[in-house]
Amino acid sequence: MKNKNDELSTGFKGIKVHPNAFVDPSANLHEGVIISQGAIVGPNVTIGKGTEIGPNSIITGRTQIGSNNKIFPNVFIGQDPQDLKYKGASTEVIIGSNNTFRECVTINKATDEGEKTIIGNNNLLMAYSHIGHNCELGDGIVLSNSVHVAGHVKVEDKAIVGGCLGIHQFVHIGYLAMIGGMTRVDRDVPPFCIAEGHPGRLRGLNRIGIKRSGLMENKDFDLKLLQSTWNLLFKSDNSISNALEKVMKGELDISSSKLCSFLKESISKERRGPMPIVNL
Repeated sequence: MKNKNDELSTGFKGIKVHPNAFVDPSANLHEGVIISQGAIVGPNVTIGKGTEIGPNSIITGRTQIGSNNKIFPNVFIGQDPQDLKYKGASTEVIIGSNNTFRECVTINKATDEGEKTIIGNNNLLMAYSHIGHNCELGDGIVLSNSVHVAGHVKVEDKAIVGGCLGIHQFVHIGYLAMIGGMTRVDRDVPPFCIAEGHPGRLRGLNRIGIKRSGLMENKDFDLKLLQSTWNLLFKSDNSISNALEKVMKGELDISSSKLCSFLKESISKERRGPMPIVNL
C-alpha cells in the first residue's frame, strides 16, 4: 500500500502540493503547478502554469517564475545575495518559461532596491550551477555542471558554457558564444566566438554552433564576411578600437554588426574588455 504522505494532494485548479511541502498562503500558484515533498514556497512568490518544484527546493523572496519550468531537487531560488553590500532590500528574481534547473542550482536575488536578477526562457542550468546577484541571462542558454556565475554578469541568447568554471563579475558573454570547460572567464567573450583555456583565450568562430543555429539560412547572414571581420578585429596589427573604425566604414551583415556593437561596448569605460586571442 502507498503511504498517503507519499502522494500529492490535489488543490484548486489542478495544483498539487505534497503534504510534507510548505506553501505560504500568500504565494500565487497557477494551474498545473506541482510542489514536491519537502519543498518550501515563501510569500511573494508567483509560479506559472505547469511548473514543477522538486523535492526539498526552496523558492523565496519576491520571485516570479513562468510556465512549464522543471525545477529539480534541492534548488534554491530567491535567497539573499552573497554580497557584502546587501542591506536587506526587497529585490527580485524574474524567471521566464520552459527552463530546466537541475539539482542544487542556486539563483540569488539582486542587491539594491529596484534591481533584479533575470533569467529568460528555454535555458538549461545543469547541477550545482550558481547565478549570482543582478545577473541577466537570455534565452536558449546552456550552463554545464558547476558553472559559477558572479554578480552582474550578462549572458546573451544561445551561449553554451562548459562545466567546472567561474565567470568573473561584470563579464558579458555574447550571442552564440561557446566556452570550454574549466576556462578562466575573466574577460568578455564576444558573440559567435569560442573561448577556452586558463587564462581564457579566444580560439576562433563557433562555426558548428552557427550552422546548428539556422543562421546560415538567413539571407542577411554572411559567414565569410563575419570571418573577415573577426580576422581584422582580432588577428590584424590594429588595436580593437582602430579595427572597429575600419570595419564600421565597410559592409556589415547582421552578425558582423552584432559583433562590432558588442566590442564597442566591451572596450568602453568600466567594462572588462574582450578576451585576447590565443597565441599560436
